[in-house]
Amino acid sequence: MDFEFLSPVSTVVLAHSQLLSRQTIGKYMSIHTEKDGFPELDDVQLAIIGVNETRNASIQTMDRPDLNEIRIQLYQLFTGNWGSNIADLGNIEPGETVEDTYFAVKTVVEHLVKNHTVPIIIGGSQDITYATYRAFDKLEQMVNVVAVDSKFDFGSSEELISSNSYMSKIIVEQPNNLFNFCNLGYQTYFNAQEEIDLMEKLFFDAYRLGAVTGDITLAEPVFRDADVVSVDMTAVRAADLGNAPDTYPNGFDGREICAIARYAGISDKVSVFGIYENRNTRMNAQLAAQVLWYFMEGYNFRKKDYPFIGTESYEKYIVPMEDQELCFYKSDISGRWWIEVPILGEMNNKLKRHTLLPCTHKDYLDACNEVVPERWWKAYKKTALG
Repeated sequence: MDFEFLSPVSTVVLAHSQLLSRQTIGKYMSIHTEKDGFPELDDVQLAIIGVNETRNASIQTMDRPDLNEIRIQLYQLFTGNWGSNIADLGNIEPGETVEDTYFAVKTVVEHLVKNHTVPIIIGGSQDITYATYRAFDKLEQMVNVVAVDSKFDFGSSEELISSNSYMSKIIVEQPNNLFNFCNLGYQTYFNAQEEIDLMEKLFFDAYRLGAVTGDITLAEPVFRDADVVSVDMTAVRAADLGNAPDTYPNGFDGREICAIARYAGISDKVSVFGIYENRNTRMNAQLAAQVLWYFMEGYNFRKKDYPFIGTESYEKYIVPMEDQELCFYKSDISGRWWIEVPILGEMNNKLKRHTLLPCTHKDYLDACNEVVPERWWKAYKKTALG
């Protein structure tokens, strides 16, 4: 593939990395530079891409994010005990139209995913998520999208697309590859009741900010079945972003958003990870860099125990209920849990991979007390409707 859409990493960033320790990320990974050209991707597992597009931002005065500062902060972090190869492919600059930028993102992401490289997108406004979703059009699979966001981003029917309405376009536009959408960290007062009702009607999953901060482990099973992860950095509270403009007093703190990023990295299925709505403060850049670090750290500790085919490496637990039996599986490799969702009738083959739903040990204990997990009910109804 011709990566003509990608411009090299700025010489400003490269100059800052000259004196870094050889154990830092800036020295560890391959970098697209004007001098050395584009790096080889044959054995690269993680690829960083900057997307400097904000024309469809819901806040029209939003400045383009300082991707150089985020990179400077990321490059100086030390690597962990990692075995994966990482490359920084540079930036996709804004095209003549926003649609041109979307096309470039879609093309690059499609190529990387097809070659088993996970793109890490640094945005830019969150509508870029739409372009990463469309990258799966030719891959013939259903897609699960998880958004870490204080809003559902459905927008109004009159809006074509913006960072506050991209999910509406994903839901209604053909081809429709969306199997499930999950919002993590929504704040009720930012979302109309009609939007909350729509989430229920479509059997989508939503977790309020208070529920997740009260028990951060709720997030782990959500990411285990995700293909595309989109993090809105304004879901982090303003104090942890340097009190940047257009941020909010409530949200995840720095530790929580990093834990969430690590859960996304550990997931065997996450194929695209993006952080968007970055603000131009030093603290935002530092936190964004640490979020990326934790995703990379998680990726390097993937257990590869997602139950794609058989269940030989799992302990099976059967919980008899009043009118049915619930089957749970516990991985011998990671200790993680899944619950079986029966397929009803003649189902589309593309949906069959969703018959095992990630869950927690607590879900199993609740089932033993005859409390059926809510996510199981939603998945059951969705497969029943076909």
